[in-house]
Amino acid sequence: MPLKGITIFIPVYNEEALLTPNTGRLFAYLESLGIPFEIIIGSNGSTDRSVSIMRELCEEHSEIRHFHIPEKGVGAAFRKGVDMAQFGHIITVDMDLSVDLGFIIMAHRRLNRCDMVIGSKVTGNQKRSWIRKMASNSFINLAKLLLQINFHDYSISAKGYRKELVEKYLPYVDNKTFYVVEIVYRAYHDGKRLKEIPVECIDMRESRFNLIHEGIYKFGNLFRLWVSSIRRC
Repeated sequence: MPLKGITIFIPVYNEEALLTPNTGRLFAYLESLGIPFEIIIGSNGSTDRSVSIMRELCEEHSEIRHFHIPEKGVGAAFRKGVDMAQFGHIITVDMDLSVDLGFIIMAHRRLNRCDMVIGSKVTGNQKRSWIRKMASNSFINLAKLLLQINFHDYSISAKGYRKELVEKYLPYVDNKTFYVVEIVYRAYHDGKRLKEIPVECIDMRESRFNLIHEGIYKFGNLFRLWVSSIRRC
């Protein structure tokens, strides 16, 4: 039985400039909540000083843990982070903390009644480049049409999970970024309780992914999931 509290999981790829200041900011916020917590930082494929900085942060605070896997792959890091999580509520954020930290406590409270909380930039307030918003909206609309799921954000950040829910769907989590769609789709059609809430996001950084390659991968997996859903009917 997982402990009562919050596990914050942060996937990291070459974030040496942000690790110390943003982990400090996140740590101070979590301390202010008065709730048991841990921060798990998962490096996947980092080649800069991220791993050594993570190690230093762990030495300073017992609530911070880290790991490093040599291959780049946020899905693989997510699987390991879930396995390491001590608490029953797992909340994902990005290292740039582009989503307002208030999402954490809102998600934690809703996870007492829901199985998953989806932070949505589309229904909230977002400042991102037009091309990223266009690609995201195209994907969201196609997922709604093909998979019959009416949610508005499938990014890896600002998602809250009950640990027992996500453990059920870990076999469907691949090594890359499609796993949020897999979990949402399967949980929704299994009758789990999913709640979407608006979030504020300011993210003007250049994407860490090649948008063309990421688009081909995500849209390809969306059609694969659609075909498999038809076969199950």
